[in-house]
Amino acid sequence: MAESVAEVRTAAALQVLDLGLTPFAETLARQAELVRLRLLGAVPDTLILVEHPPVVTLGRAKLRANLVLDPDELCRQGVEYFDITRGGDVTYHAPGQLVGYPIFDLRQHGRDVLLFCRGMEAALIAALADFGLAARAIPGKAGVWVGDCKIASLGISVRRWVTFHGFSLNVSTDLSGFEIIRPCGDDPGVMTSMAAILGGPISMAEVRRRAAMRFAETFHLMEVSTPGG
Repeated sequence: MAESVAEVRTAAALQVLDLGLTPFAETLARQAELVRLRLLGAVPDTLILVEHPPVVTLGRAKLRANLVLDPDELCRQGVEYFDITRGGDVTYHAPGQLVGYPIFDLRQHGRDVLLFCRGMEAALIAALADFGLAARAIPGKAGVWVGDCKIASLGISVRRWVTFHGFSLNVSTDLSGFEIIRPCGDDPGVMTSMAAILGGPISMAEVRRRAAMRFAETFHLMEVSTPGG
């Protein structure tokens, strides 16, 4: 038992910041500051958990053909639009979707970007299993799937071995919102959510708690939560 306690005491920390519902631009700035601090060693590995008002982001693939509406029309419909540096194509965020931004120093996690992405998928799969959902990763495709439907999307950036951007998990998202894009080049109908599969309300607070716990376990970190960030 003493040995186990000693291991817990020496485990690296995972700081979890719960930002509630926060605009995308504000969270993007928060990520940039945390990346700067993580590079300096001033903060531990950090997981931001947040929901965003409706927003479409286009990653480094820059496949504008997968935008059903152009940025001006998105704006007219009350949906923000951002070109960003994460990997991947186009995605959509809205309330009811849990978005996670891990600011992790990969020098502490094997210096392997692909391994890190597989770890994110594994953490999400474990969190979904806590709700009775049998999710899986599909080789060659980023994200997490339940059956033939996609429930979580992934896309990260790395700066001097520190990660940012991350994942989006559809909890109780209005799936009709995906009709304004072709998510990662797929038909919008491929998207699903926890609520759509389970057929009832889902506690976002519990999903946040489980996601944080499973990330800590997957990456062998000790969780330290900071509600409100």
